[in-house]
Amino acid sequence: MTLSIIIVNYNVKYFLEQCLCSIKKAIAKIDTEVFVVDNNSSDGSMDYLKPKFPFVKFIVNNENTGFSKANNKALASSAGKYILFLNPDTIVAEDSFEKCISFLDSNEEAGAIGVKMIDGKGKYLKESKRGFPSPWVSFCKLSGLTSLFPHSKIFARYYLGNLNEKNNQIVDSISGAFLFARKEMLDKTGGFDEQFFMYAEDIDLSYRIQQAGYKNYYLSETTIIHFKGESTKKDFRYIKLFYKAMSQFAKKHFHSNSSFMFSALIEFSIWIRGAFAAFINLFAHNAGEKKIKTSTTFFWGDKECCERLEKTFLAQGKNITKIEAESSEIIFCQGEKYSFKKIIETIQEPRKNNDYFFHASDSVSIISSSQKNISGEAFLLHS
Repeated sequence: MTLSIIIVNYNVKYFLEQCLCSIKKAIAKIDTEVFVVDNNSSDGSMDYLKPKFPFVKFIVNNENTGFSKANNKALASSAGKYILFLNPDTIVAEDSFEKCISFLDSNEEAGAIGVKMIDGKGKYLKESKRGFPSPWVSFCKLSGLTSLFPHSKIFARYYLGNLNEKNNQIVDSISGAFLFARKEMLDKTGGFDEQFFMYAEDIDLSYRIQQAGYKNYYLSETTIIHFKGESTKKDFRYIKLFYKAMSQFAKKHFHSNSSFMFSALIEFSIWIRGAFAAFINLFAHNAGEKKIKTSTTFFWGDKECCERLEKTFLAQGKNITKIEAESSEIIFCQGEKYSFKKIIETIQEPRKNNDYFFHASDSVSIISSSQKNISGEAFLLHS
C-alpha cells in the first residue's frame, strides 16, 4: 500500500462529498486506502456518503472524540507507506499526491510536507507555512505586529512571512488540513497527542517530527483549496478552544517561566479576540446576505456538466446569465474536460467581485465558502 488518506468528518457532508470526488481522481494511479472517521455527525453524513463512495473505509464514532483521537483511530489501521491527514473541507488537484510522493522519495531527510493552500476565493492561506508559536512569536501574532509587518523575519515568524510561498521551503510547522507524512516516521513519533481535542495538535506533531531528526517542508509545487473553517465556526467557543490548545502546547514544550507568560497572554487574548470575532461575524453575515440577493449565476468548466446544471437551475426558476456581472455566482463544473487542477488554477487569477461555487461531475451537491469567519453554502441539487 503506497498511501493511506485519513479524513475526520463532523457535519460537513457536502464539502466532504466534493473532497472525496477530487480524491478519487487523484488516486487513480496510486495504490491507496481512504479512511473517513465520522465524529458522531448529526447531518446524516454516513447515510449520504456511504453509498456514493464504496472505496472508502468508514469508521463511525458514537461521540465526538476530537480531531486527534479520531485521526489516531484510523492511523492504527493504516497500511500505507505514506499517511495523509486531510481536512474534509478541501479539494485536491489530480496530481497533488503524486507530487508529494515524488518529493518525499527524493528527499530522505523530509519527514512530512504541507502544500500551498488557497481559500474558496483563490486567496493564498498564510497558514500553509508556519513557525513554532514561541512566546515572542505569539506576542507578535496577538499584538498585531505580524499583520503590520507581514514579511518581516522578526515580526512575522508565525506565518514565516519572509519566505516566498512560490518556493519550496523548510518550515517549522505543517497544517493539519494537509499533512503528508512518512509512516515509518510516525511509528517513531506517534500520531497526534490526544490531550489536544482540537487545534495545536498539528504544531505539536510537527515539533516532534523535528525532534526525531526529520525536516518539515512546505511544497509549493501543488495547490489545494481549503474552505477554511467549515468544520469549526469562528465563534467565541472556537476562540477559547484554539487558545486553550496553544496554552497546552506551551506547557508541554516550553520552560515553566516562558509557559506562565505565554498562558497569561493567551488568557488576555481570548477575551479580546472573542469580542473581535463576534463583531466580524455579525458584520460579515449581514454583508453576505445583501450580496447574494443581487447576484446572477453562470457556469464555467466542463461543457456536459455545465449544461446539466443549467437545466437543473432553469427547472428551479433560478436567474441565469451567460455574461459575467459585477457581482456574480460562478459555478465551476468539474468533468472530463475540466479538471480540479484547472479549477484551482483558474480561481487564483485576478477577477471581479465574484462568489465561487464548486461542483464535481460525480456529485449531486454544490459548495461555496468565500469568507473564513462565516459558514459557507452547501446544498443538494436533487434527491
